[in-house]
Amino acid sequence: MTDTHTTTVASVAVDTRHWIGGERVASAETFTDVSPIDGLALGEISRGTATEAAAAAAAAKAAFPGWAATPRAERARILHAVADGVEKRLEDLAIVETTDNGALLRSHRRGVMPRVAHNFRFFADWLLKLDHADFDTRGHTNHVSWDPAGPCVLITPWNAPLMLATWKVAPALAAGNTVILKPAEWSPLTASLLADIAAEAGLPAGVLNVVQGLGSEIGDALTSHPDVRRISFTGSVPTAQRISASAAANLTPLSLELGGKSPLLVFADADLDLAVDLAVEQYDNAGQVCLAGTRLLVEEPVAEEFTRRFVEKASRLVQGDPRDEATDIGPTIHPRQLEKIDGFVQRALAAGARAVIGGHRGDGQFYAPTLLTDVAQDSEIVQEEVFGPVLTLQTFRTEEEAVHLANDTRFGLAATVATGDHERAERVTAQLVAGTVWVNCFFVRDLQAPFGGSRHSGVGREGGDWSFDFYCDLKNTVTAPKGWKDHG
Repeated sequence: MTDTHTTTVASVAVDTRHWIGGERVASAETFTDVSPIDGLALGEISRGTATEAAAAAAAAKAAFPGWAATPRAERARILHAVADGVEKRLEDLAIVETTDNGALLRSHRRGVMPRVAHNFRFFADWLLKLDHADFDTRGHTNHVSWDPAGPCVLITPWNAPLMLATWKVAPALAAGNTVILKPAEWSPLTASLLADIAAEAGLPAGVLNVVQGLGSEIGDALTSHPDVRRISFTGSVPTAQRISASAAANLTPLSLELGGKSPLLVFADADLDLAVDLAVEQYDNAGQVCLAGTRLLVEEPVAEEFTRRFVEKASRLVQGDPRDEATDIGPTIHPRQLEKIDGFVQRALAAGARAVIGGHRGDGQFYAPTLLTDVAQDSEIVQEEVFGPVLTLQTFRTEEEAVHLANDTRFGLAATVATGDHERAERVTAQLVAGTVWVNCFFVRDLQAPFGGSRHSGVGREGGDWSFDFYCDLKNTVTAPKGWKDHG
C-alpha cells in the first residue's frame, strides 16, 4: 500500500524519497522495490541521478566543518541516541528488512538488529578511548591525532543491508565525518528508516545523507565527486574495479570488502558432529554471505562419514517463508540472482559434477540447498563466487594438499578449520591466505578485531582503531622544547 512518497510494509511506513541535507527529496523517476518472499512490489523508490549525488555531496560538505568541530563526547552522545532509536524501533526494522531482502525474521530480531545498535554504541565508546599516542624524540614532543577526513561515500550490499551499512556509517560519523549512504537498490528500505532515526536522535542536517539509485547511474557521480574524501564499498569485484577507476582521478582513499570463495577444512581428527554443524551453517541466509565457507575440503579417511552426516543434517533444513519461526532458509534476493545461482550449478553438472543434494530451483525465488562433488579444482564452480546455497566438496590426503587447495583461488576473505589438534591448527592457520580464520567455530566477530580480505577479497581493514585509521587523516605534530616566548 503506497501513496506518492510512502510505502507501508507490515504496517510500518517507510519514506521512499532520498534524505539530503536534513530534508526528504524526491526524484523525477522511480524504480520498483520487490519483495523476494512473494514477488510483490513494496514501493516506488526515488531513482537518484547525478543531480541528487551533487546535492548530497554539497550537503555533506556544508555540514562537515560543524560536525568535525563537535566535541568527541557530544558526537558519542548522539551516536548512543541513534542506538537507542534503533532499539526502540527494532521490530519495525526487523520486519521491514525481512520483507525487503528475504533473510530470516528471527535472525533480524535476535541478532542482526541488536548488532546494528551495537555498531553505534561500540564506535561511540571507541572514539572516547582513542589514544593520542604522544611520544618523545630527542626532547621533541610528537602528538598523533585522528583528524576527520571529510565527506564519505558508503556503498552497501543487499544481503545484510542495515548491519553492513551501520558497520560503515557508525565509525565514519564517530570520526567526525559526514556521510552519503547509497544502499543497494534491491534492499533500500531500512536505510530510509535509519535516516529518520538519526534525525530524531539529533544528528545535524547534512551529516547523514541517504541517496537511492541504480548502480552506476548514481554511483559514478558519487565516487568521482571531488569533494568526497573517503569511499567504502562492500560488494562484487567488478563493481569495485569500476569504483577504483572512478576514484582514481581524485586519489580518493578506498576501503573495499569484496567477494569470497572461502574454504572449510575438515581434518580426520576433528569432532565430526561439530564439523558437520559448521558446514551446514554455511547455508545461512540462503548462502548469500560473503564469508561463507562454500568449499568443503575433507580429509579422505572421514569424507564418506562426513558426507553421510552432512546429508542427514542438511535434509532437515526447512526452506520457506522467512517470517515463519520454523524456517531455516529463505528465498534468494532477486530473480537475477536466482538465475545466476542456477547457471553456476547447471554448468557444473554439465561439466561432470554430481549433486549429492539439491542442484535445482524450488518454487518462487527459492533454490534448493546444494552440495556438489566430483568437481575439478580449476572449475568455475570451485573458483568463482556463487553467492547462493551451493557448496562443493573435495577431499585431500595430506595437510600440505589441504593448504594448497584452500589457497588456490584469487580470493582471500575467510577460512574455517575443523581439527582436534591444536598444533595442526596453528600450522595450518599460519599458512592460510585469509583476512579471518575460524578454528572449530564460525562467524564469531568482535568489532575490536580487524576485518577485511586479501587478494581479490578486498583492500584495507576496518574495526577498532583500523576503522578510525581509514576514516581519519592521521597527523603527527612535532613540537620543539625551545622557542617559546615569555608572555608573562
